[in-house]
Amino acid sequence: MKLNELSPLGGARKPRKRLGRGVGSGHGKTAGKGSKGQNARSGGGVRPGYEGGQMPIHRRLPKRGFTNIFKKEYAVVNLRDLGRFDKDSLVDEMAFIKTGLVKGKRFGIKLLAKGELKHPLKIKVNKASKSAIQKVEAAGGTVEVI
Repeated sequence: MKLNELSPLGGARKPRKRLGRGVGSGHGKTAGKGSKGQNARSGGGVRPGYEGGQMPIHRRLPKRGFTNIFKKEYAVVNLRDLGRFDKDSLVDEMAFIKTGLVKGKRFGIKLLAKGELKHPLKIKVNKASKSAIQKVEAAGGTVEVI
């Protein structure tokens, strides 16, 4: 079998519906739009969410909650992710970005204690949980909160 002999299975590729090409096509004359009315006109139809004058669902349902626009979002890094760094190396924001652990613009980096650390590291982060600091120090490393 060669690449040029391959073809899709029957029914996998359907020809497009050609509208307004004569009555014999089955989609001629009114082109599947019926006769007259708002939906038959060019540019016709109603806007998204319009329910024919009935109060739309997005206005019937109550508003809930609050969004804090000043929220500070931290990039989360777990201890299990730090195994890729060499022993006794300095791990800061640039190291996290270079290895792909942190992507995009964030307010800072927070170290969490999920997983284990096998070798000592010097870590510089904006925030760290108490248990993460304890685990790093138990492995012989240090955590500096900047």
